[in-house]
This record gives sequence, C-alpha cells and structure tokens, in this order.
Amino acid sequence: MNAELIDLSPVLLLAAIGLALAAGPILWLLRRQRHASTPQRLRALTLLALFLTFDLIVFGAYTRLSDSGLGCPDWPGCYGSVSPIGASPEIHAAQTAMPTGPVTHGKAWVEMIHRYLATGVGMLLVVLCAWSWRAARRATGSALASVPVSPGWSTLSLIWVCLQGAFGALTVTMKLNPGIVTLHLLGGIGLLALLAVQAQRYTAALATPASAANMPGDGLWPSPVRLTAGLRRAVLAVLLLVIVQVTLGGWVSTNYAVLACTDFPTCQGSWWPEMDFTHAYTWRPALGLTADGHNLTLATLTAIHVTHRLAAFAVLAAMLALAFALRRHADAPARPYGAWLIGLSAWQLASGLSNVVLGWPLLAALAHTAGAAALVAVLAALLAASVAPAAARRSTFDADGTTPSRPAARHDARPAATPESA
Repeated sequence: MNAELIDLSPVLLLAAIGLALAAGPILWLLRRQRHASTPQRLRALTLLALFLTFDLIVFGAYTRLSDSGLGCPDWPGCYGSVSPIGASPEIHAAQTAMPTGPVTHGKAWVEMIHRYLATGVGMLLVVLCAWSWRAARRATGSALASVPVSPGWSTLSLIWVCLQGAFGALTVTMKLNPGIVTLHLLGGIGLLALLAVQAQRYTAALATPASAANMPGDGLWPSPVRLTAGLRRAVLAVLLLVIVQVTLGGWVSTNYAVLACTDFPTCQGSWWPEMDFTHAYTWRPALGLTADGHNLTLATLTAIHVTHRLAAFAVLAAMLALAFALRRHADAPARPYGAWLIGLSAWQLASGLSNVVLGWPLLAALAHTAGAAALVAVLAALLAASVAPAAARRSTFDADGTTPSRPAARHDARPAATPESA
C-alpha cells in the first residue's frame, strides 16, 4: 500500500458532507414517522439505509465500469482537496498529459460522488446505531429485550461500513487490484444483507398483535414465514450459491473479462474455446497482470468469463427450483418471495445475455449488478423471516414503543364458575 496516497486532512470536511447528505433523508423520515413508535422509526431508518446501500452498490459499479476508480488517485480526498473543484489544477495537468487516462474532470467527479454517498450511508448508520442503543438504555427491565432488534446488529453494520471504507482506500492505493476491488464489492453486498435481515426482523417483531394496533394501516406488515427445516436449509444453500456467483461475477468485472466472449451460447465461435485456468484465479499483483507479473492473455480472460457463465446455469436452476417450492408452499407469506426469485432470475438472465450480445455492456452490467444485490437482499430477508425473533416472543410494546407492556394476567385453565355450576 502506498502511504503517500492517503491524506487524512479532508476527513472532517468529508464527514460534514456525509452528515449533510444523511440529514435530508433523516429529517424526511422523522416528519413522515412523527406519530410512529420508536421501533417503527428504527425500522423505517433501517429500510432507508438498505435502499441507499443498494443505490451505493450500483453507483460503485458505475464508478468501476466507467473507469473512474482512479479519477482521484489519492484517498479520501482528491489531490488533498475535499472536491475536484479544489483539485482543478492537478486534474487539468493530468488530463492534459493523458487525455484518455484515468484522471479527468468527469471521472474525478464520479469518484468523489461515490465517496460522498458512501460517507452519507456511514453517517446514516451512525445515527441508526446511536438511536438503537438509546432505545435500549431508556427501556426498563432487560434493555436488549425491550427493543425488537438487538443494538448489536446496528453496531455490526457500523463496524462493517467502516471496514468498507478501509477497502475503499485500498482500491485506490493498490491501483484497482482485482482482488481488493472484488472484496470491496462483496463487502457492499454483505452490508446489504445485514440491513435486509434487520429490516425483516423489525417487520416480524412489529407484526405482533400488541403492536399492530398502533401501526399505520399500510398493509405492509407480513407475518413471519413458516418454512420446514429442509426448505430453510435450501434457502441458505441458494443464498451461498448466489454469493459465490457474485464473487465470480465481480472477478469477471474487475479483470475486465466481460467481452472475452461476444457470442452466446458459444464463445468465440466455439463450445470450448482456448482457456487458461492456471492464471485465471490467482492473486494479482496489479490489474492486468498474472501472479508472476506477466500480462493476462485472452485465454485467461476467457477462462474467467466461461466459469462465471457455466456457474450461472447452476445458480439459475437452483433459484428457480427454490422459487417454485416457495410458490407451492402452504404458508401464504412465503409465496411472494417465490415470485421475487422468479422475476429476479429472469432479470439476471436477460441482463447477463445483454452484456454479451447487445454491445452495450455498461448499462447491462449495472442492471446485472443491481439484480445480484436484490437477490442477496431478498434471500437474506427470507432467511430472517423464517426465524421468529426472540424479541417478538418475549415482549410486546407500549404505545410509545420504548417500554415493554406488562404481561397479561395468567388465567386458570379451568372454566370459570357459572351460576348453574355453583
């Protein structure tokens, strides 16, 4: 890692920009949820963080695929400035020296907007974490049992996004090393899954009869999904398969192997073109190089592309099998998840083929990344929905959502005496 590329002087200004970006959505949410309980507001804030993280993943893919990842070749600012405006002389000099190089005014703005959005999501998670712990501390009795989701979840999300920031720095200092960039993508997908689990657990906890009376009548409060043990294991298995496929897809993207095959179902006019698997999945010292420092060959890029393509068929079959199993499931809340999986499978197939045969890989690749992120979120939410949260079983909530209600009086199992029995 090149320490000279890290300049922490703009950190406070970047944090202020991120806080300003987060303040707008938070104020809008507070106004919209002004009559809601604390758990309902925490759920809404989690959903907001989930939505913005999804957007950040897609914009991160655009940053990478538009070759803007080194638009500002230092971190966290741009040539030590908080924006490309302050770095205009340096950017102009770099662009003059290399008009089509990695540093241009447009690419610098794309890169810095991505950093602003990432900082905004980080500040949003700071607020979510602080609010979760405040709700726990204000509750009487057991702090962690008095809120529908343990504050540990939001704390883990905050730690996770900080690690993402560290990987963001490494993508710059290590000059878009494919391994680091792929891990950065997986980190974003992991954060999305974490937030999807939290949102679903809030939803399940707030769907209890005691809290349903205090909720707005929007009809968006599904019951927990009851799955058999075998079907729950199938959901977990498909989620892991999707994550493996996302990793393979990230490796294709970060090595720029998308156009190694420009036809389908064949590749380079052959069912099994020349491929070099020896150097396909080794750690790279730099972008475009093998582990021993030689340039990547077309055969290596073809091997990377074909591996992802073949794995896609297996993952697609697994997703469709799970989707139809959910559609046949007797539990009605499970069926919409099956519809989501069928729709997203079709989306991924169409966007993946578009990458190859339509000649517009940027738009198709963004759609493909968005579909992969949505698949992970849906499967993670389904897995969380299939397990009833402990908080929902242990306690109910008062109207303000901050303290547990007193348990109902225990009734004797025998029928009450009637005048006739007396």
